Amino acid sequence: MKYQSFLIKYAEIGTKGKNRFMFEDALIKQIRYALKSVEGRFEVTKESGRIYVMAEGDYEYDDVIEALKRVFGIADICPMVQIEDKDYENLKKRVVEYMDQVYPDKRLTFKVNARRGDKNYPVSSDQINRDLGEVILEAFPEMKVDVHNPDVILRVEVRQKVNLFSLVIPGPGGMPVGTNGRAMLLLSGGIDSPVAGYMIAKRGVKIDAVYFHAPPYTSDRAKQKVVDLANLVARYAGPINLYVVNFTDIQLYIYDKCPHEELTIIMRRYMMRIAEAIANQTGAISLITGESIGQVASQTVQSLAATNEVCTMPVFRPVIGFDKQEIVDLSEKIGTFETSIQPFEDCCTIFVAKHPVTKPNLNVIRGSETHLQEKIGEMVQTAINTAERITCQG
Repeated sequence: MKYQSFLIKYAEIGTKGKNRFMFEDALIKQIRYALKSVEGRFEVTKESGRIYVMAEGDYEYDDVIEALKRVFGIADICPMVQIEDKDYENLKKRVVEYMDQVYPDKRLTFKVNARRGDKNYPVSSDQINRDLGEVILEAFPEMKVDVHNPDVILRVEVRQKVNLFSLVIPGPGGMPVGTNGRAMLLLSGGIDSPVAGYMIAKRGVKIDAVYFHAPPYTSDRAKQKVVDLANLVARYAGPINLYVVNFTDIQLYIYDKCPHEELTIIMRRYMMRIAEAIANQTGAISLITGESIGQVASQTVQSLAATNEVCTMPVFRPVIGFDKQEIVDLSEKIGTFETSIQPFEDCCTIFVAKHPVTKPNLNVIRGSETHLQEKIGEMVQTAINTAERITCQG
């Protein structure tokens, strides 16, 4: 069957009370954005707790489903037949046609679940269930009714029009992007940070990203890898402004002036400072990192406390309690894993000490940073001012 209509169901949005319309409008906006990449013309509308996508003319069904499965806020996608004529005999005829086309193998069990949103409709929901079940059994004697555990639930919604659907395709859930503020993701070429960005965007946060590049110690291919990752995350999160910060001079200065076992922590602290400064310029009110407790030396509880200390805005770490395999599994699900494992080093891995401190003392770290006072302020400001902005559309 060639579906021309899709019912979009949401979950959390339905709990928003008087503000629900704002979340619905944000979801519609994201659906329209996602469908721009799909060949065809689509109209997205809403009606009393329902959002519809209507295809105008030819389109690729699989492409539409894939696009909608990346829109946060969608709980379910239901391909449907929408009937404008509410004539009851015509409805019976269309139901038989639907079951015949959608289920070539008639050896299945079914139930009809009708909901009469239009209370002026002359037939009750229970009567619709009985009558439509009867015409299906008459047309297809191989089918059987099972009201407890059927193979197929045919849903009939009588509203301004009549909606018929039985297929329910899970969406990604979450909240529409843009409904919960803006945050800045510290994006590297690894596995963890793209997953972290995805998870925060799923809660409705609009994200941008900052990447610390260290030429000539890191190659243009390493930079392109991060751009590719930002584009992959943007398929879910919407357009991402990626700020590429040249970190080479700062890293070399820290390497020259500070104890080598403290390099990772001190460099990380300056990354956080720079990311926060760019976030303030862009209207972001929090930072996001892909840190997971104990995964590496810079991610012990003591190390995380040391990096947090330089920030005034909150730092979100959505994978903080995940083990590596859980993060890998999610990266494979969202399509970033294969890009993340490409063998192009980022600036963090080039300057890693052989024996990094795992339980940094804040007073010691602050003391080491005093050796940087002569130039570090100017270097940081230059890095911020010269950051390259790349828009990643997904």
